[in-house]
Amino acid sequence: MKLLYLVHRLPYPPNKGDKVRSYHLLKHLAARHEVHLGTFIDDPDDEQHLPRVRELCKSLHVARLSPRSAKLMSLRGLLSGEALSLPYYRDAGLQAWVDATAAREGFDAVVVFSGVMAQYARGLAGVKTLVDFVDVDSAKWRDYAPEHAWPMSWLYRREFAKLLGFEQRVAADAACSFFVTDNEVALFRELSPGREMRLAALGNGVDADFFTPDPSRASPFTPGELPVVFTGAMDYWPNVDAVTWFAQDMLPALRARFPAVRFHIVGRSPTPAVRALAGEAVNVTGTVPDVRPYLQHAAAVVAPLRLARGIQNKVLEAMAMARPVVAAGTCVRAITQQPLAGLQPADTESEYLERLAQWLADAPAAAQAGQGARDFVLGAYSWDAHLAGLDRHLEAA
Repeated sequence: MKLLYLVHRLPYPPNKGDKVRSYHLLKHLAARHEVHLGTFIDDPDDEQHLPRVRELCKSLHVARLSPRSAKLMSLRGLLSGEALSLPYYRDAGLQAWVDATAAREGFDAVVVFSGVMAQYARGLAGVKTLVDFVDVDSAKWRDYAPEHAWPMSWLYRREFAKLLGFEQRVAADAACSFFVTDNEVALFRELSPGREMRLAALGNGVDADFFTPDPSRASPFTPGELPVVFTGAMDYWPNVDAVTWFAQDMLPALRARFPAVRFHIVGRSPTPAVRALAGEAVNVTGTVPDVRPYLQHAAAVVAPLRLARGIQNKVLEAMAMARPVVAAGTCVRAITQQPLAGLQPADTESEYLERLAQWLADAPAAAQAGQGARDFVLGAYSWDAHLAGLDRHLEAA
C-alpha cells in the first residue's frame, strides 16, 4: 500500500517515550508498505538522524519547529477559538507537501501519530485514516490544571475542552482510532458520551534485543553506592514532577536507612527545577549516549509518575534490562493486572520506601525479581505482536 504517515516529532532516535512508539510503528509499516513521511524536527540534534529515517521512506518532508516560536504562534488559538496545540504544530510547507504528494501518489491510507497531526489529513477526501492518539492527550491538560495557579489553570482547562472537541471530531471521521491501553479507550469513551467512534487498544512493546543485559557493559556508578534510577525526557512536566517528588519527599528517608543510596536522574533537557535537585544525593546527567548502563547497574528503578497514564516505555525498558521497578499504580496496572515481583506498584511515600527497601537490602532478591520482569516482557511485549492490530485495519482500509 501507499501510506502517508504523519508524526509530530521525527520518529528517530527512539530515545523518549513517543519516539520509541512512533519509530517502531514506522519500522513496522516500512517493512510492509511504501511510506511517505511528514514530520517535524524540534531538536537540532535530530538533524544527524535524517539519513536513517530516509532509508525507511519513499519520500520525506521535515518541517523545522522552534519550540519558543511555536509557543508564541500557538496563542493564535485564543483568537481562532481552537486548541493551542493545533497552531503550535501548524506549518504551511508541510500542508503543501501533503497535498502535492497525495495528488501525485494517490495514497491508499493515512496513518496519523498524535491527534494534532490529523489536521494535515482532513482535506484528503476518500482516503481512510487511522489515528494513533497513544493517550487521551486532552486529559493531561485537565490533570495539569489543579497543579497550577491562575491564569495557567484556566488555560489548561480551556486546552482540555478545545483539544477534546478536536479529538472527538477526528475519531468520528477515522476508520479506527488507537490508544495505548484499554483504560485509555474507556476514558475517551467516558469523555465522549453518545458519539459513534471506532476505537481500539494498541499496546506498546519493547525491543528486548536492544534492551538486554550485557556482562561486559561497564557501570557508570561509583563503587559502593546504591543507585536508584529514573529515566526520561526531563523537560516533560510529569517527569519533572516525579523526580522532584521522589528527591524531596522520599530520598531523605531512604538515605537515612541506606546511606549509600544515590538518586540518578537520567535524561535529556533537564529544566532548571531538575538541575536544582543535583547534589551529594542526586545526580542529574542530562543527555547520555546510552541509557542501558544506567538501567543495567541500577539497584532499582523508579517511576513515581503522578501525572502520567498508559504504558510507560521507561518501565518496559527497565524491566527488559532485568531490573526491579517501583512505579505508580496506574503505570503498573497498564502493563499487567497480575502480581509481578519485579514490578511493584506504589502511590505514597511510605509505599515507595517499603518496596525499594526490600531490594536495597537484598541484592540477590532484586536480581531474581528483575529477571522475572525481563521474562515477563519477553513473553508479553513484542512490538510486532502488538502492531499486528494496526495491520488488520490497514487491510480493511
